[in-house]
Amino acid sequence: MERREFGGTGMQVSALGFGAAEIGFIGANAGEIAYLLESALDEGLNLIDTGECYGDSETLIGKAVKHRRNDYYLFTKCGHGKVAGYDRPDWEPALLEETIDRSLARLQTDYLDVVHLHNCSEAILRQGDVIDVLLRAKEKGKIRFAGYSGDHTAAKYAVECGAFHSLQTSVSIADQEAIELTLPEAAKRGIGVVAKRPIANAVWIAPEKIANDRHQEYWNRLQQLDYDFLKVGSSDAIGNALRFTLSVPGVHTAIVGTAKQGRWQENAKWLEQGNLAADDYAAIRLRWKERAQPDWRGLG
Repeated sequence: MERREFGGTGMQVSALGFGAAEIGFIGANAGEIAYLLESALDEGLNLIDTGECYGDSETLIGKAVKHRRNDYYLFTKCGHGKVAGYDRPDWEPALLEETIDRSLARLQTDYLDVVHLHNCSEAILRQGDVIDVLLRAKEKGKIRFAGYSGDHTAAKYAVECGAFHSLQTSVSIADQEAIELTLPEAAKRGIGVVAKRPIANAVWIAPEKIANDRHQEYWNRLQQLDYDFLKVGSSDAIGNALRFTLSVPGVHTAIVGTAKQGRWQENAKWLEQGNLAADDYAAIRLRWKERAQPDWRGLG
């Protein structure tokens, strides 16, 4: 598994990370998750991304791989009240402090490599108090780096304000705003970039199973983009879509979530081919520039 320098943090992250949102909502047991994660760690995974609002995800990860803490970087998120199980307003500074401590306990670790503010609006970011929570946590040794997870103008402000060392943002064949809006500046500032939803949730495979508005939006976009390579078979298409995202300048790792044993390894196999061929990459970018609508913003 290729390792990439994560901005200016000094971390060398696996090009393919593990997104742990899905495992938090399926009623999986710790044994299943332990096998899933340990087998991926054995194959080169070293970045696990989760969030305080992802059901049992943090708890499952802590139980499953706490004994291998030195083998992986651990990223989580904070910001939500009710969705995270609190009867409190989102973005309350005291709530953020409390959820960071809860994440440490759930994940059974003494520190978190990155905590991302999760889809916080630009207006709240500009107030500064939520950023201060992360900086205090860093001073106390609870986190190593402060990050922002989100898109559009809020992500642009997060990159430009100088407070963050990590940006998690949407980058895929159906979501390319960040390629021009935020990634060049992030690269200049040495910010590590995590691409979320790097295969656009693979909505072209089973459109009848589209689960939410974001999936529907990606489906609608792909109908207009009409990429030829999506017509040649789902497996090849997933590989090409993932390799496109990891070919984008400034992207250091892409997180794909799965609860299926062996699926991480299947995705990792595609990356053995390296970056997408230059002509194929250019064709996808050109199609986006020709057909993307002005309101096709990054989806948080």
